[in-house]
Amino acid sequence: MNASILEGAMPVSDAAPAALAQAALAQAARRARRSLVLMVACVLLIGWAVPWFANAYWIKTLTSSLALSVAAAGVALLYGQLGLVSLCQYALLGAGGWVALRAGHGLGWPFELSVLAGGLLSCVVGMLAGLPALRLKGLYLALVTMMMAGGFQVVVNVTGFPDGGAGWLGRVFGSERLMMPRPALALSDAAYFRYVAVWLAAVLALIELHRRTRAGRSWALIRRGEAAAVAAGVNILSYQTWAFGLAGFCAGVAGALLAGGVGQLDGRAFTAGESVMLFALTVVGGVYHWAGALIAGLLLRAVPALLTDFGVNGYLAMIFFGVALLHALITAPSGIAGQLMGVVDAVRQRFAAPKDKDAAP
Repeated sequence: MNASILEGAMPVSDAAPAALAQAALAQAARRARRSLVLMVACVLLIGWAVPWFANAYWIKTLTSSLALSVAAAGVALLYGQLGLVSLCQYALLGAGGWVALRAGHGLGWPFELSVLAGGLLSCVVGMLAGLPALRLKGLYLALVTMMMAGGFQVVVNVTGFPDGGAGWLGRVFGSERLMMPRPALALSDAAYFRYVAVWLAAVLALIELHRRTRAGRSWALIRRGEAAAVAAGVNILSYQTWAFGLAGFCAGVAGALLAGGVGQLDGRAFTAGESVMLFALTVVGGVYHWAGALIAGLLLRAVPALLTDFGVNGYLAMIFFGVALLHALITAPSGIAGQLMGVVDAVRQRFAAPKDKDAAP
């Protein structure tokens, strides 16, 4: 009798850990979905609310900030997931803007198709730029990608950006340059700000979904150690190329959105130094949380504009950025976003502690 009771109890005891593990996985999945919805809601809320409070100058400035946040999200993906330093992302941003301008002026494509075309072209170029990552790491990879950015700077200074002219380059000579038409649903500056916010939310959601799938797990294994990744069956070539392509797509979309916001692009703005600044401020903003990309965009455009409003030379922001980068690298590797999330978690635990004490017998 006792033996039969024990035999009947064995499956129950074996099933308990499995049930607990399944419940934990389900809870983690629900938490992940909530965080994804919260991220998209926060970005869309920013897009809806800001035009009600900002003047025309700040709407344009913050539109550029949101567009650059799209590119910063790609930089954060490479550095945060794989530990790779790519200093050609601003050049890819310019390449995406070039394609979007050419498609909009020369082919008359709808704005959304022009944005996707710029993103896909930069995706392909990003994959090619990522090929050296298979043999180069750290400083050497950074130098090679920075040389690529310098090469783009030379080319775009010679050819310029398309501005409505004839020919393959689409350049206008001796007449007024044309502005790239905006989408019909975002003709005003306020509407275009909200439009860019929707694109930013979509790109951030795309990256977050990648992080939670097989691609994200593979990237985490590669960063932990290539030997361990190979042992786990991860194709390093495919997943590194995938990451560079996704980061390039983000940069291309950002360039197209910048082109739509301004109407034109100036080759003098796409220097190799801008790629370095984009990487540095992405690290300062935080590469392990989606809010870091938002902070990086604000640092790139809003902070210099704010200093100018107070009568301070905007170039002094470079000094502040250098100090912030040192602080991030030495004492705060999670960046400003990580520190803010730490404060939020501490406050949440502080308020949750009294409830736990009251619930205790």
